[in-house]
Amino acid sequence: MTDAGAALGVEAARRLAGLNVVDIQPGLTDAEFDCIERKFGFEFAEDHRAFLSVGLPVRTAGCVDDPDSEGWGWPNWRQPSSDAFKEQLDWPLTTALDEILKGEWPPGWGRRPHDLVAREAKARRHLSRIPRMIPVYAHRYLPAGRGSSGHPVLSIHRLTDTIVYGHDLAHYIDQEFRTHEVTAPLWRHYI
Repeated sequence: MTDAGAALGVEAARRLAGLNVVDIQPGLTDAEFDCIERKFGFEFAEDHRAFLSVGLPVRTAGCVDDPDSEGWGWPNWRQPSSDAFKEQLDWPLTTALDEILKGEWPPGWGRRPHDLVAREAKARRHLSRIPRMIPVYAHRYLPAGRGSSGHPVLSIHRLTDTIVYGHDLAHYIDQEFRTHEVTAPLWRHYI
């Protein structure tokens, strides 16, 4: 783990713990990370890994949850078998494919196939080239990738509604939880 990535994740965990808005269980162990990464086929970014190794935030009664969170809240990485967990983990890809099959098509992808099977296959090829998005909280995500850190935290509602919610993980904690109110998005991406 890089020193900068670890420091960013630890700082984000420190900020969250200091707000006293969520229960925090002992952090994930290296063995737990290995199991999760093998099971789901991705590697956590360095800051996300450090954040979860310091302490595992869990959903609690009375915790301020995003009203659009689909009931997801904090992903329970120790019990990743629920339907809600799988839906949260797959949300970015599922919603992207759903919108693409309904007619959305990023301009940089070339000609959109008219045949739905060909359209989905081409979309999956393009989407396989980008990092997998890993849930942080509700529909807030960080890109996967061992050796990477400092990425913006994205709020992903749909393919055409992606908002930067924090410049990095520590800034995101401040944006989402410090004021207990929805703040203005930093940047909105429209295809």
